[in-house]
Amino acid sequence: MAGGEVRLVDLVKVFQDVTAVDGINVNVPGGEFFSLLGPSGCGKTTTLRLIAGFEQPTSGMILLDGVDMAQTPPHRRRVNTVFQSYALFPLGLRFKDVSKQDAKRMVHESLALVRLDGYDKRRPSQLSGGQQQRVALARALVLNPSVLLLDEPLGALDAKLRKALQVELKALQETVGITFIYVTHDQEEALTMSDRLAVMSGGRIEQVGSPTEVYQEPRTAYVADFLGVSNLMDAVATGSSNGRCTVKVGSFEFSADQGDTTASGDVRVTIRPERVRLEPRETTGENRIPGMVERLVYLGAITQLIVRLAQGDIVQVMVPNQGGELPYEQGTPVSVFLPADALRILAAPPEIPA
Repeated sequence: MAGGEVRLVDLVKVFQDVTAVDGINVNVPGGEFFSLLGPSGCGKTTTLRLIAGFEQPTSGMILLDGVDMAQTPPHRRRVNTVFQSYALFPLGLRFKDVSKQDAKRMVHESLALVRLDGYDKRRPSQLSGGQQQRVALARALVLNPSVLLLDEPLGALDAKLRKALQVELKALQETVGITFIYVTHDQEEALTMSDRLAVMSGGRIEQVGSPTEVYQEPRTAYVADFLGVSNLMDAVATGSSNGRCTVKVGSFEFSADQGDTTASGDVRVTIRPERVRLEPRETTGENRIPGMVERLVYLGAITQLIVRLAQGDIVQVMVPNQGGELPYEQGTPVSVFLPADALRILAAPPEIPA
């Protein structure tokens, strides 16, 4: 389907003395799977409700295919919403000018999309959680919206079913070709399904980008810390040359190729656990620091190691399961290698006035 572009311009929503959405600007092209990711209270669900028309903005514009819908009631927007609770009550075609024959055809087509052929006679109580979630999707899609809004629709399902439906939901979106805007606090959901995602905090958007970009190239310490597991350390940038910056973490010097390599003074450095390498304790060289294994956590596909560095910081290391025993146990001394091409420099957080 053509269309389905959503553009939010300087969008603000204030509830009494609380600013839930604080000047959001974002453009979602038609046909994109776009996620709003953040913790509870960050403004993501309020943003979704503003797009749906369930809330009126304090200021700003909500453009759907170039037309401002900020003051348009929900039923006049070509937008449908799927909630976490599914809300499987009669709605939709029953209130549209559609013949019984066309309605039946449309229902069967929508159920076929979500692989529920033959379930049209079942009542909600006769459906499993995963089936109810699929019915909610079919029910929203049968009205042929330009945009489908999804408010944590997988949140009530068990972990295994949730993972399976993540793949199904992305495949469904690619099949129908309409814009999906998905709200979640689950980082894995956002990374698995999204074409792009926005990380939110305090009613603002911290960063927008593809899952790969936001995960591998976080612009702020907040994004690095919220999305996935990240090792964050305070450091001092002491000089830069040829796209590489020298930083001191405690009394140890490191080279970093990523992030703000022209920074000086107080900064933070981050590195993902899967990029940290453990080597024999006698190994020396650039970007290496002595450490000691404090704890091992077996997670099946990987083992998580908690390692204390010589200057006091703790880092997490992810070691893939390749069979056999790991040469580490609690108390094992190691050399910790932080590759320059994986070490990223971020601005230090602002000081909070006393």
